[in-house]
Amino acid sequence: MGRNTSQENTPPSSKTPLTTDGEPCPLCGQASLCGGLGVISYDVPVDHPNFGKLFRCPNNLIENDREHQGRMRRISNLSAFADKTFNNFDIERPLLSNRERESLKLAWDTAKQFAAAPSGWLLLEGTYGCGKTHLAAAIGNTRLAHGDLVLFITVPDLLDHLRSTYGPSSEVGYDEMFDRIRGAQMLILDDLGSENPSQWAGEKLFQLLNYRYSHRLPTVITTNVDLDRIDGRIRSRMLDEGLIRRARITAPDYRTPAENEESQLTNLAHYRDMTMDNFDTRTGLGSDEQKNLDYVLGIARQYATTPNGWLTIIGPYGSGKTHLAAAIANFQRDRGTNVMFTTLPDLMDYLRVTFNNTLTVSLQERFQLVLNAPLLVLDDLRAEQQSAWVREKLFQIIEYRYTGQLPTVITTAKQVEELDERIATRLLDWRRCQIVAITAPSYAQRIHRRSR
Repeated sequence: MGRNTSQENTPPSSKTPLTTDGEPCPLCGQASLCGGLGVISYDVPVDHPNFGKLFRCPNNLIENDREHQGRMRRISNLSAFADKTFNNFDIERPLLSNRERESLKLAWDTAKQFAAAPSGWLLLEGTYGCGKTHLAAAIGNTRLAHGDLVLFITVPDLLDHLRSTYGPSSEVGYDEMFDRIRGAQMLILDDLGSENPSQWAGEKLFQLLNYRYSHRLPTVITTNVDLDRIDGRIRSRMLDEGLIRRARITAPDYRTPAENEESQLTNLAHYRDMTMDNFDTRTGLGSDEQKNLDYVLGIARQYATTPNGWLTIIGPYGSGKTHLAAAIANFQRDRGTNVMFTTLPDLMDYLRVTFNNTLTVSLQERFQLVLNAPLLVLDDLRAEQQSAWVREKLFQIIEYRYTGQLPTVITTAKQVEELDERIATRLLDWRRCQIVAITAPSYAQRIHRRSR
């Protein structure tokens, strides 16, 4: 009989241990309750549910049981995240807006409260690298320290484990594996929405989550996708405010801060104060000019809410194109979308810097990030002659995103026909791209008008 045979963490306080021998316990050094075995039983009637069971001795604190902790960590798939705690979660990151920092603090508070008293479900939302997985792992590590059995797994890995049970060499049958997962004392599902959206995967996820929802089992879920893209049956349960707490992190990826400071592409942090609500459509304008800006603002609002296809905003320098493009980017970023906001020169510098042999990231890796950005905002596309390399890279980006119908916003002070012909033909395709023109003068001219 050893310390690892206990079935529950804490025995009922209303019951009394069978015996004490008056000698110091070799495990804890206190008055012995367990005779050095680490477990105790209780003097209860035969029909009592605890009759014949062994419990961890209350003096044998699980926090001090390193062997048990290590085994539980391996079972829980948390070994790789052993360093993730609430104490080392960074809220005061550089270049964050107040709103982003507040979202981190709120998520940290919510996750820590859940870890202290896990009840119901916790949903952590936000873009890649914002800290969702860190907080989810911190919850898991906290509960491990309290002796809970925690299962931490990404959704794609979970589905792979279930598929593997169909193989002839599998040591565990599907039913046994599925029961283990769905009945886990605490289940942490990381990266919901990244799985292959097959009918089989959708059905298994629903069966799993519906079981835990019906039995109100503590569950933590992280996701970087909009809930509208998740199976409606699962989404309805995730929106049950009576069972689920939600925390959305609007802060960006923090995993490469050094690269972000020196050569990261997006510079949206410099435009965080540009929103739809503070776009000025009145100062120094005539009636027709006001109507024009109201119209363009309305188009931008609509696109920001549902960024389908492309949007090109044309207008003179200083007329508000960049403000509207940044407002779209900020709106989507606050919803958890990974946004790339850049100018053409900055974009090309971002790619060229990979020619430096001291940089660990390759040109192809960075190029792929740009090609596949969930939302790309290319500000101030110009018609000036560029090198053959720049023209070719720009066209490759435009062509890839055009063919893939990936959400893209472009601003330019030129007429579309003045741009590179290959690019112009894509922008003029009304099936993919909407073009709106600002005819109002620059803001500087408007202020000058007003002061006269």
